[in-house]
Amino acid sequence: MSQALHPMLNIAIKAARSAGAIINRASLDLDLLKINTKGPNDFVSEVDQAAEQAIIETLLAAYPGHGILAEESGRTHGAKDSEFVWIIDPLDGTTNFLHGFPVYAVSIALAHRGQVQQAVVYDPSRNDLFYASKGRGAYLNDKRLRASRRTRLSDALIGTGFPFRKGDNFKRYVQMFEEVMQHCAGLRRPGAAALDLCYVAAGYYDGFFETGLNPWDIAAGSLMITEAGGLIGNFTGESDYLYQREVVAGNPKVYAQLVQILAPYTKVIKPDEPAAAAAAPQPTPEQALAATAAAPAAAKKKGPVRIRKADAARDEDAPL
Repeated sequence: MSQALHPMLNIAIKAARSAGAIINRASLDLDLLKINTKGPNDFVSEVDQAAEQAIIETLLAAYPGHGILAEESGRTHGAKDSEFVWIIDPLDGTTNFLHGFPVYAVSIALAHRGQVQQAVVYDPSRNDLFYASKGRGAYLNDKRLRASRRTRLSDALIGTGFPFRKGDNFKRYVQMFEEVMQHCAGLRRPGAAALDLCYVAAGYYDGFFETGLNPWDIAAGSLMITEAGGLIGNFTGESDYLYQREVVAGNPKVYAQLVQILAPYTKVIKPDEPAAAAAAPQPTPEQALAATAAAPAAAKKKGPVRIRKADAARDEDAPL
């Protein structure tokens, strides 16, 4: 790499490449892998665990005082009260990997006081290294990334991900899918959100949306997008997305048009009373994540509204 990188980013790259080597070796003989199930359609292999262990060992050897939030081991490792937290997905796209479908990646982000500062997403099957430091741009290998310049959603290629876990609201997603599909040039679903977000940063996609994602799926990719000139948020366009299990991203023009479509489908949990919110203690990221995961999968449907003939007549006479 031609540029001087932040020391913490260098360590993250070292950890990602170490995990990538483990993944590449295992991909040569997938039939020998031991696979466990975390839930319906939610798999974890010994490769996920070995890759995560290699990442954590590399990071904590350099920064023993930092915290860890990892997909497989949670907050088991690292300091529990550090302002620095590494957010790790050792193998995003496990189902793809287990089938030999070469769309998966290692995702590592460093958050300081809740803000992502360093990010690495490594695609071991293509040897593609996406990386970013806050305020210093996003890169693929040595190439600076820029979000696309398309301005109309009708011309845009949009990435997404399908809900697959028990409790996911599939009917709600189908409604979103149908509405977005009718307004854009095409929808794609490769199956690895970390790479999807990097593809928005690279301009391959013009936008992206998905529900049910966890912080380790999106933390690194989110910095790639903002450093490439894109926007990322929840379905109402706010920056509270990391622990809300819904995300939309894109170049600024396409992002705004996606938010208009997706806002009615938001499930962001907000306090009913501002005063009560101010008095209540702020939840930790883990508590916020648990609260959203426990929220009802679907909002209660409203019954049909009966309109009396007299009311209808008055409406017809009303001025436009």
